[in-house]
Amino acid sequence: MSTLAPGVHISVLYDAATLASRVRALADEIVADMGREPLVVPVLKSSFIFAADLLRALHEAGGEPDMDFIGLSSYGKGTQSLGEVTIVRDTEIPIEGRDVLIVDDILESGRTLAFAKDLITARRAKSVRICVLLEKPGKRAVNIEPDFVGFECPDKFVIGYGMDVAHAYRQLPFVGVMEG
Repeated sequence: MSTLAPGVHISVLYDAATLASRVRALADEIVADMGREPLVVPVLKSSFIFAADLLRALHEAGGEPDMDFIGLSSYGKGTQSLGEVTIVRDTEIPIEGRDVLIVDDILESGRTLAFAKDLITARRAKSVRICVLLEKPGKRAVNIEPDFVGFECPDKFVIGYGMDVAHAYRQLPFVGVMEG
């Protein structure tokens, strides 16, 4: 258990070593399935640490990924999805004819990833796959399944490793659960 601020306690769900090992395994799976040159499109902001580690692991696995970003929001400053997805930052690299890997931190309701997949598909991507660090399969509000999953996550609000609560705790080197 880690104490960060008075009264805030965080239990570690996945430590740094466990995350690093799983990210390397995901990279091997992605290169085997998608080839060496996918266009990796992380969903900002919460996937940025996972995406950075995954891109390095893809390189180590023999990949030569290209990268762009998309910023999507469905949470605002709260902990509950607002149900409507908005584009905060759009991609810049042409998508047409590319094998695209959308990378996100967590698949819960599926609204954000369904929106991203539909958007990239409409831009005539050759293929669109989804990689998530965490999946909460019991929380799905739309019909979407990830192609690559780091971990199945318990139904708890998680933070760290890029994920936040009201923009705090993204810097933690582990995935944790706030308690108290």
